[in-house]
Amino acid sequence: MTQIEKLLEDISGYHPSADLGLVRRAYQFAADAHAGQTRKSGDPYVTHPLSVARIIAELKLDVSSVCAALLHDAVEDTSATVEQLSDQFGKEVAFLVEGVTKLGKLPYSTREEQQAENFRKMLLAMARDIRVILVKLCDRLDNMRSLNHLPSEKQERIAAETMQIYAPLANRLGIQSVKIELEDLAFKYLHPGEYDQLATEVSKTRAERLEYIRHVEKLIEKEMGEGGVACQVSGRAKHLWSIYQKMRRTQRPFAEIHDAIGFRVVTDSQMFCYQALGIAHQTWTPIPGRFKDYIALPKPNRYQSLHTAVIGPRGERIEIQIRTRDMHMVAEHGIAAHWKYKEGKPTDAGDDNKFAWLRQLMESHRELRDPTEFLESVKIDLFGDEVYVFTPQGDVKALPQGSCPIDFAYTVHSSVGDHCSGARVNNMIVPLRYQLRNGDTVEILTNPNQKPNKDWLKLVKTARARNKIRYLLRQEQRDRGLALGADLMDKAMRKHGTTVEKSSKQLTAAAKDLRCATLDELTLQVGYGKITMQQVLERALPELSKKAEISAVEKSENILKNLLRKVTRKTSTSGIKVAGEHDILVRFGKCCSPLPGDPITGFITRGRGVTVHRRDCDKGLDLDPDRRIDVEWDGSSKTQHEVAIQVLCANKPGLLAHISQSFTDQGVNINQAHCRTADGDRAVNTFHASVKDLDQLKSVIRSLSRIKGVFSVDRVSADIS
Repeated sequence: MTQIEKLLEDISGYHPSADLGLVRRAYQFAADAHAGQTRKSGDPYVTHPLSVARIIAELKLDVSSVCAALLHDAVEDTSATVEQLSDQFGKEVAFLVEGVTKLGKLPYSTREEQQAENFRKMLLAMARDIRVILVKLCDRLDNMRSLNHLPSEKQERIAAETMQIYAPLANRLGIQSVKIELEDLAFKYLHPGEYDQLATEVSKTRAERLEYIRHVEKLIEKEMGEGGVACQVSGRAKHLWSIYQKMRRTQRPFAEIHDAIGFRVVTDSQMFCYQALGIAHQTWTPIPGRFKDYIALPKPNRYQSLHTAVIGPRGERIEIQIRTRDMHMVAEHGIAAHWKYKEGKPTDAGDDNKFAWLRQLMESHRELRDPTEFLESVKIDLFGDEVYVFTPQGDVKALPQGSCPIDFAYTVHSSVGDHCSGARVNNMIVPLRYQLRNGDTVEILTNPNQKPNKDWLKLVKTARARNKIRYLLRQEQRDRGLALGADLMDKAMRKHGTTVEKSSKQLTAAAKDLRCATLDELTLQVGYGKITMQQVLERALPELSKKAEISAVEKSENILKNLLRKVTRKTSTSGIKVAGEHDILVRFGKCCSPLPGDPITGFITRGRGVTVHRRDCDKGLDLDPDRRIDVEWDGSSKTQHEVAIQVLCANKPGLLAHISQSFTDQGVNINQAHCRTADGDRAVNTFHASVKDLDQLKSVIRSLSRIKGVFSVDRVSADIS
């Protein structure tokens, strides 16, 4: 049986009245359009869209989604157009394909900007039709399955993007099967040493674990049956990334991770779910703090289940999830389980409620013009577990874990967040840094004189709160910049015998000459220090500026500039070009310690030249985008850069020497080391080392990860010791 015949059989299995002729035509169109193209593996290119369509069929989506999967690369990689697809397969299929297609033909200054705009476009299309992102997720899953055929640099970049965006998105959509596979595949390429070591350790205990799973499955079925609960029980080991995360979180080796096995109990009704929970807790000792009721309080992605952890047979910790059959379908396929085949019919109001969080996601990011900031902001909303808290009226609010009252205030209303002065949680006054917990009832106290401050950015977890705070802080900065610029311009113009009002025409012309849209924009750039008054005067009043004596302010600017040039020309070892120039005073943000190879951005500071941050640095994202300046690495520079590497390992003799030797073998010098023990059997070591670029750092991390007894290796902030 051919692959296309197998696909058609799969579709018929869950949708007997499907238009299989349309699917055949879509496959033939894709095969003709991609004729002559091959994948990196050497296979005909059409095998990729066919594999994506098979994954779509596994999620039991409609014919339009299957056709969109078959055609998803046709517009991007062949001469086919959206109009052609619309004529041959209908507007619905054409819209889905267009939503998935990248904006590859538009000019972008950086790859990050292109990635962000691609993702913004997909989110907009997805808010109109959820199937856009479902097709994209299946596309990414098939690409990850064949990632081994790409160069290592591309493998790492694509795996990082998958871990940062697509796996969290699959989780947010509730598609656990896709999320789990994406995480494990990304783990394999991002941390190959740790992946191989963990996979080996898991495989060693596979037979023993399977025997234990079968034993406990029968035991649970027996207990439930005697308690009058008809159910199906299945056990499984946690996936590798989940185990690795637990090892890092608890700082324990694999041998000490005792709850790496979970069991699922699927019953016929909600009543049986709670009855099954009672039986489980009556049979085995529950572990305090590990019970969660997602039936009464569903997750925003509609996930429902009871979660508990108990000390099971043989003293092993096990996790148990209890749900109905319908809940199980949603848990496995997420939002895809809600999608019903509705040929020619719009989605109903119920579907609108299910996808409401998508509109909220787009709404909270609408004001962000900077692509990098947009992408970082979306990641915040996609990551992490949630806590469920109540308003005084009893309404439930879902917030990311670690959220504070300020986050809650901004979910109520922007003005409530802007003027939040305190909070009552469960009728007790708490500080704004208080981390909300499940079941808290929160009341916000406001003060009209209260304003957001920079410290709030360290507390909040939601993108909405962060974006609103940044916006207001930047407005304040802009107002201060305008006031300072207006004062400098006023003083300079008066020294030349005129005023800003009298010379407004000349100043407006000078603004355009200096690439400022308006006079206000010119004033702001003067206030920020991006444009000097001498530059303004040379263009606005060329005759007067030649004859008149340079003011004291301008003299000091020239003196400072000359001093800066002398110093920087003698000591220009930063390896950074600022707006194409080498001899600019540059310092590196200790918060992120950028290395050659990292995407970077610069910010003009007063009296300290330009500070360089990594593009994804939280501190950099908090700075005013108007003070941002283009910076790039100087490829000819041989400068060494300090970076901090944290190594979590077993506390045993000789291991530290082995780690130090690994640095030496990579040609890297350790400048400083801080080593301490944690809980007696583990050690946390932070090394400050000098490396030439990102590639050398990755080589060091890979080398350290292969050492037996090393649990994790991470690049950390340079000010961590």
